[in-house]
Formats: sequence, C-alpha cells, structure tokens
Amino acid sequence: MLKKYFTVAEYGENEIVIQKSRFIASVKRVETEEAAQQFIQDIKKQHPSANHNCSAYMIGEHNLIQKANDDGEPTGTAGLPMLEVLKKRDLKDTAVVVTRYFGGIKLGGGGLIRAYGKSATEGINATGVVERKLSRLMTTIIDYTWLGKIENEIRTSIYPLKEIHYLTNVSIETYAEEEQIDTFTEWMTELTNGQAVIKAGNQVYLEEKV
Repeated sequence: MLKKYFTVAEYGENEIVIQKSRFIASVKRVETEEAAQQFIQDIKKQHPSANHNCSAYMIGEHNLIQKANDDGEPTGTAGLPMLEVLKKRDLKDTAVVVTRYFGGIKLGGGGLIRAYGKSATEGINATGVVERKLSRLMTTIIDYTWLGKIENEIRTSIYPLKEIHYLTNVSIETYAEEEQIDTFTEWMTELTNGQAVIKAGNQVYLEEKV
C-alpha cells in the first residue's frame, strides 16, 4: 500500500465554452477499470445527443491501467491530452469524461488538444484534489486524572482526534501516519509519565484537500 498519493474527490463536473462548442468535464474517483467503464457509459446515457464523449482514466498504485478514447474526434486530439493532464498531476484512480456539443466552428487539431486539455484541467479543479495518507488508528488508554491535559495536547497536535470513550478508564482514539507511530508513542508516553497504554490498530487512508 502506498504511504500517500493524490486522487480526486468523489465526483464533480464543470462546463466551458470554446468557439461555441460546449465542453462538459465529468470527473470521478474509480478504483477499478470496470468502474471507470461504467462511469463512461453512465455519462454517455446522460448526454445521448452529444457529438462526442471522450475519456481518459488512470488506475492502480503504479498507474498500470491507463486508457484514452477520442470517441470520434481526430486521433490523439482528445483522450490523450486528457490522459496527459492526469499524468502531470499524478492523479491515481481517476476517470475523466469530456462531453462535447459541437457549436459549428471547427477547432483544428491543435485547438482540440488545447480544448480537451483545458476542459479536463478545469473539471479536476472544480472537483477538487485530495491527498490520501496511509495512517494508523492509535488508541491511548489513560486514567481520568490525565484526561484534561492529554485531550488538550492532542487537539493542538498534528494527530487527528477520532473519538473519546469514557469507560472505566478513558480511551482516546487518534490517527498517526505510518512513519509517525513511534514518534506518537514516545510523545504520549512522555506526556503521561509512562502511565498510558498505547495500542496501534487498523490501517486507514485519511484524506486532505490540496
């Protein structure tokens, strides 16, 4: 599993007009090629009268799945420019479909490349990019006498607070990135004079907008 990577928020879309042609970018996070293909088909169903529904997607930890489709536009003028946008921004598990309603003015090869690249870029910007960081759920068990101090320290720290359970003792759940686990443990041990029980739990990806 990657320690961190960039992808898009769940879904978004954006429309621009170039020389009277409408370019509608639809962007979605997808984790399999089947999901990407289904997304493309869904967009085509939403725009049955569009002239083109061009697409590109990049999937997998090492970007092993990369596909581009011009959907009737001149070869290399639509899907590939969109795929290049995904590559340059290093966006994993991301699919983009740009729907074009022709406005009557031909753009030429260079114009199409610029239009589809711009549409993909602005669609991604409108959707939003997130960084996903592999983290570990950390559980810190302390006596109630430590609660005020430890809760305050955590809330002002770099470690996101998930939940506090008030049981026989206090159980505080926080997140620490994989490379921060030892640092977190040492920090919490020092704060409590060694009186805390600290457990590392499941791995999860935390998302942060960039």
